[in-house]
Amino acid sequence: MLFGRRWNTGFEDGAWHLPSGHLEAGESVVTALIREAEEEVGVVVEAGDVEFSHVMHNSSAGGRVAFFFTVAEWEGEPVKREPEKCSAIGWFAVDELPEHMIGYCQVAMRHVADGTPFSVYGW
Repeated sequence: MLFGRRWNTGFEDGAWHLPSGHLEAGESVVTALIREAEEEVGVVVEAGDVEFSHVMHNSSAGGRVAFFFTVAEWEGEPVKREPEKCSAIGWFAVDELPEHMIGYCQVAMRHVADGTPFSVYGW
């Protein structure tokens, strides 16, 4: 799994987290994933290569719903494209995740590894 280490964001700086972001107006979750992958790590993802993995209703983020997807194929080599918000990127095996992660993401990754499609966090 590819993670970035947060830096200079004011929230959980130093923690590892998946490339991610928020939806823009008129954007589907898959379109957002494709856009964020390009913006954050410089890879091109095709919609047909995006597979649903997990959805989490997260109270710690004000009740947001987080979607997690798996992408096994893309074009390009991942690079750190947002150095003002990310100090490093790195690959981690699902059974050897980094110690310092944002809590809900760490829990979601266990669900992804177990094949659990839905969870709640912090309720």
